[in-house]
Amino acid sequence: MRMMNEFEAQVLSDLSVLKTQMNGLMGDGNGGRIGELERRMESHEQNWSRAKGFLAALSVLLAVIEVAVGAWHRR
Repeated sequence: MRMMNEFEAQVLSDLSVLKTQMNGLMGDGNGGRIGELERRMESHEQNWSRAKGFLAALSVLLAVIEVAVGAWHRR
């Protein structure tokens, strides 16, 4: 079996570092930074949807109040 030259050893070392970094980024399927970012984005989207629903309900309520006040003033 032949010995590795310096270039091949450096490539294998760099691949090992890359593999370690990818494991940290992707995790083991449930963890990792990307999984954490996905969970945070889902939470943010859910909170944004709730806020939009609340604002829509509030605008309907304010419109009803405005119509009621306008009708009361016309009497």
